[in-house]
This record gives sequence, C-alpha cells and structure tokens, in this order.
Amino acid sequence: MALRIAISVVCVLGLIAFSVEGEIDPTTQTMEEFSGYKIHESSCLPSFSSVSVDTESVQKQIDELSMFSDSPAPSVTRVLYSQNDVLARRYIKDLMFHSGLIVKEDAVGNIFGRWVGAEPELPAVATGSHTDAIPYSGKYDGVIGVIGAIEAINVLKRLGFKPKRSLEVIMFTSEEPTRFGIGCLGSRLLAGNEELAELLTRVVDAQNISFLEAARFAGYTKNDEDLRSLSLEKTSYSSFIELHIEQGPILEMEGTQIGLVTAVAAPASIKVDFEGSGGHAGAVLMIDRHDAGLAAAELALAVEKHVLESGSVDTVGTVGILELHPGAVNSIPSKSHLEIDIRDIDEKRRNTVINKVTQSALSIAEARGVKLSGFRIVNQDPPAASDNTVMNAIESACEELNLSFKKMISRAYHDSLFMARVSPMGMIFIPCYKGYSHRPEEFAEARDIGNGIRVLAFTLAKLSHS
Repeated sequence: MALRIAISVVCVLGLIAFSVEGEIDPTTQTMEEFSGYKIHESSCLPSFSSVSVDTESVQKQIDELSMFSDSPAPSVTRVLYSQNDVLARRYIKDLMFHSGLIVKEDAVGNIFGRWVGAEPELPAVATGSHTDAIPYSGKYDGVIGVIGAIEAINVLKRLGFKPKRSLEVIMFTSEEPTRFGIGCLGSRLLAGNEELAELLTRVVDAQNISFLEAARFAGYTKNDEDLRSLSLEKTSYSSFIELHIEQGPILEMEGTQIGLVTAVAAPASIKVDFEGSGGHAGAVLMIDRHDAGLAAAELALAVEKHVLESGSVDTVGTVGILELHPGAVNSIPSKSHLEIDIRDIDEKRRNTVINKVTQSALSIAEARGVKLSGFRIVNQDPPAASDNTVMNAIESACEELNLSFKKMISRAYHDSLFMARVSPMGMIFIPCYKGYSHRPEEFAEARDIGNGIRVLAFTLAKLSHS
C-alpha cells in the first residue's frame, strides 16, 4: 500500500531543496535510502543561480539571423513572406530541430517547436515571439523571445529537468504590420478571428500582390479554408510567456534587471483622408485656399491635444504616416492621408480619445472647406492583463535568481495581447540600450539577455509542474 508522506528532495546539479507531497512505494523508498541514489524520479524545480546561459551562442544566432535582411547591416529589414523571411524561418526551424523539439507549421507559417512532457495530454506551457522586422530596424525585437526561448529549453535540458506539461516554443507570423497592414497576424488567427481570415482572401500589398499569392510563394496556405482552421482551442495551452526587450528606457535608466509586465496596452489604428482644392502656391491667395495638407497638419496636432487631455501617461498617440498629393513644393496639397495610432491600457480612456479625434476630423474639414473623404478605424483591440499565476511564477524566478525587477505595463503591443485570449499570459522584459527599438541602434547586453533567459527557463519549469 502506497504511503503518502512529505519528503524533502535535494537535487543534483545545484538543484534546490524543497518539500513536495507524493506517492512513494515503501520498497522503492528503502532501496533509495540504502543505495543513496534516487530511483523514484522527482519533479523538483532546478535552481538556476549557478547555471549559466550560453549567451555567446545566443548572440551568434542573433547575429546570424540578422544577415537575412533586405537592408544592409546594422539595420534589419525582414518583411513577411519575402525571400529573407523564408530563409529566417528555415534558420529558426533548424535551431528547434537541433534542440530536439518536434517542429510543425500551420497554414500561415506560425512555427511550433514542442518538448513533449511526461503528461502530454495536459495543456502545454507556451513561449515565443516573432522574427519579422520592419524596414531599417534592429536585430533584437521579437528575436530575443524566439532564440531566447529555444535557449531556455536548452538550459532545462542541460539541467536534466523533465517537464510534466509539454513546453512549446512558437515563432509567430507577421507581428509587424509592414506588408499587409495587419499587426500580429499569426497570433490573431490563433486566437480565432473569422473576419481576418476572410479579409486575407482579398487583401493585397503595395505591389498589388495578394496575401494568398505571397503565402504560396513562401510555401503556405494552399486554399482559403486553411485560413479558417487555425484557431486554437482554449485548452491548448495552460499559460503563455513572452520574453522581449522593453523597447523603452525605464529599466536601463533605473538600473532594474527585469520588467514584470502587468498589462499590454492595445492599439487602435485609424486611417484618414482629406480632399481639398489644389493650385499654384503663388497664385492662390491664402483666404481662398482649401488646403488638404493643413487639414492633416491640424488633425495631427489635435491627436496630441486629445491624448494629453486624458490626464494619463499611459495614453499615447502617434501620427506615423502623413502623405500629401501631389507632393510638390510649389503646389497646394489637394489630398492628404494620415495614419494614426492611439494606445492605452484603459480601453474606455483610449476610446474617448478616438471619439474626440473623430469629432476633430469632422470640424476641421468643415472649417477649412475640405472633404473628409475617409475615416476608417482599422482595428480597435481591447488591452490584456497579465495572469496573476504567471506573474507570480516570474516574480518567484526573479527572487530565486536574486534579480531586481519592476512591475510595469507594455505600451507596445505584442503577440501576447492575442495569446491572452487563448490562455493565461505573462511577459518578461529586459533592458535595451537607451530604450531604442525599431531602429538599427537597437541593442541588448549579453548579461541582460542571459538574465531574461534564466528567468524564462525557471518560469517554464515552474509552470510545467503546476
């Protein structure tokens, strides 16, 4: 008859001692005590304080991946389904294979590498990020969360850790909206988005290449139905954790080693078009003008005004695109196009800003005698809060590793925003140089990368046995 007792387990390879409650066969227990060796395999969690991450190999992999770029170093340009994107995908799959992961892909190129646990029927613990890069950006955004996740698995394997729940690394397709104007495309589809699946059957890029045509070039999406079969069951994962550079200056300025993300702000994207009357820059008097360019400029300033009126530092707004037609120095703009990004962790507060911007666009058009020919809210996603259990696991990891940490929000959106619709979610931030991101100067120190990977490895181990 099995005896239920509390045992104190001291693990080899620098593993920590802790108490668990489990079923031990008396004969097995006697043999273990007599021989001094463990026969019954414990599920103890490793201590990573004395175990180093192979940061040299990680940095080498980051550098090698950055070579798959459509722009010269030190910048990185890696756009969805381009030749360099295809080569980068092959590189990541090779890393997964070499780490002993079971690799598969779905119809849009989300890549999954699984380490099968002792109880594979349980929902897995997932981690990952993206490797696509906007034009002339850096080599760390997203990449840390993919290559770092694979190294976290390697750390656990080197320690002899045996996961109960399977652990899965995900490389998400097209977190950046560069080619088709849709951010977090892969994770949105995994979270279940029939409207997006339908849109992708007809959307085209700036060169009039359809999404389906581009996907087929890269070896994905054989038919329309493939897009509708990607959504994950809510029981697919027990939790999801994303490792990422902060993309802001706070951690570096404060000398804090780890950011524990409490919530991910949600963006709303707006496209606006004004039409006025063009004319010669010298011949048309100011009083007679209907300048679409000035209407755009006034709306851009209105965005700033309404964001500041929110009274919260967590509300931010950006006019990232402003185009004028015909675009000549001596010609009054007859058309203008703006693209606006408004973000907040408070959905109601963000939507209040959107409503004010909408009213400003209407009143500016009327006052300047131009036509508001287009005002389209492209997306208006709700923010996502991190899960307490996942945050507690990350916090425990920081404490075990004696790393300083700060609870903070993510003003940038990530695939975690949509994975939160599938499973409990959390994020780990590491410092980056001056907060630079989406530019060639983007950089993270090897020690910070190593700290992030150790925290991720510990968190994965803890959640695997939850």
